[in-house]
Amino acid sequence: MEEILRRIEHVQHLVPECINCAFNKYSGKYPEDAPREQQIEYMQRVMTLLAQAEISTAIPVIIRDIDNLRIEMFGSTDDYSEIKKHFNEMLLEQMDSFRERIREAADPLKLAMQLALVGNYIDFGVVAHVDEAFLNQLLAEAEGKSLDQDTYIRLKNDLADAGKLVYVTDNCGEIVMDRLLIELISSMYPQLTISVVVRGMDTMNDATMEDADQVGLTSMDQIERVVGNGNNIMGTWFPEISEEAADELRSADLVIAKGQANFETMRRCGLNVYYLFLCKCDLYANMFGVPKLSGMLINDSDPRNQG
Repeated sequence: MEEILRRIEHVQHLVPECINCAFNKYSGKYPEDAPREQQIEYMQRVMTLLAQAEISTAIPVIIRDIDNLRIEMFGSTDDYSEIKKHFNEMLLEQMDSFRERIREAADPLKLAMQLALVGNYIDFGVVAHVDEAFLNQLLAEAEGKSLDQDTYIRLKNDLADAGKLVYVTDNCGEIVMDRLLIELISSMYPQLTISVVVRGMDTMNDATMEDADQVGLTSMDQIERVVGNGNNIMGTWFPEISEEAADELRSADLVIAKGQANFETMRRCGLNVYYLFLCKCDLYANMFGVPKLSGMLINDSDPRNQG
């Protein structure tokens, strides 16, 4: 773990685009009836958190600190419990049809990854309004999401050679598609021992153990363990990760990490991580030279990940 921490300490996670985005989203996130003096205090403290953050700190860590500030000052933060259950159930109801599509596909693994990739759209942290009709359209057209062919071939080779895979989940709803991808990987590569890492506590609409239970991940024969990462940071932030999750990641031959927040927090950690996510903000769309909502499959060692 010391080597991983040393590596990420030298990554400039904090960039102007992230500071500006976080300020615009969170500086006005206080109750409408809050006294003006309290509004000013809150805004000043948000600015202080952003101003004093180390450049090696990923923005999801600062957002967690802002949420803690909101709880301290106003007694609560946003409650996503019902919307999480809704999207989990919505995707569970379609699981059999997705499974059939995967079974009949010319390249089942590729389609399973494309569906899991499209599910990453369910992100209330980045997408202001998750449009269910648009989500269904994305799922219907998932075959059109491109995956970098060289990285895809490398991933298949690594899956064939590996003994242990750790799958790091991201959001609610999306976790149903993760289940389907894990099912397929297990059937294609039966030598693999598979563990899953979820968020340790509620944060935004990220998947926790409760979501893993709801969609059946914790009862899958193909999965050896489902563990929480020990914190409420969006992503996988190694300085605060649980020892249980750290042990899983350290012992993995390869890791599949879903979602942009995992890419933000884990990038350049030195593990054999394959990131699978939609580019949902201008920063990463510009970094990779792709339109927003493009699909990304990238390994941690890829030169494109060095920016």
